[in-house]
Amino acid sequence: MASRLGKLAVNSSALFLCDMQEGFRKTISYYPQILEVSRRMLTAAKALEMPVVVTEQYPKGLGPTCSELDVAGCPVFPKTQFSMMIPAVEAHMKTLPHVGSVILCGIECHACIQQTVLDLREQDLEVHVLADAVSSRNVVDRMYALQRMKEAGAYISTSESMILMLARDAKHPKFKELQKCIWDPAPDSGLLSH
Repeated sequence: MASRLGKLAVNSSALFLCDMQEGFRKTISYYPQILEVSRRMLTAAKALEMPVVVTEQYPKGLGPTCSELDVAGCPVFPKTQFSMMIPAVEAHMKTLPHVGSVILCGIECHACIQQTVLDLREQDLEVHVLADAVSSRNVVDRMYALQRMKEAGAYISTSESMILMLARDAKHPKFKELQKCIWDPAPDSGLLSH
């Protein structure tokens, strides 16, 4: 019953960070904001000792993961397929049988993120897409991808909501560290009209 509510637990969740690379910096809408929110989520995941999976789309041409994201110690998988669920990631996930929920950040929302969501949902994994941590070149693509993923059973949420759900209690031993991640509001990523 709880899984259908979208409740998260640290010991059964992983963070997926999709294709946050240098080559996309100038082309993705609201890239600096998405990068900052992804950094916050990565910091929180590391503090909570959650598994993190990182992919890079054709790194030979698009470069490495942006230096603002400290992915040292995280498995990084190069790919050309759009979905993150390439054979190497599938094999890695088999080493994490306790993971039933994936929190997803990155780009592009209507391509790699959406296809990853569909593949994860097909495997009966619960997926939480952070609306303030995903984007596309075109905001219309992003908007309809979020709708499509929700229709496929993904939960659409925000980074602060996820961090607080993972902590569950202000008495959590890492709460002060997590609080630093959300002390300043997440930057505006253009989902609401002004």
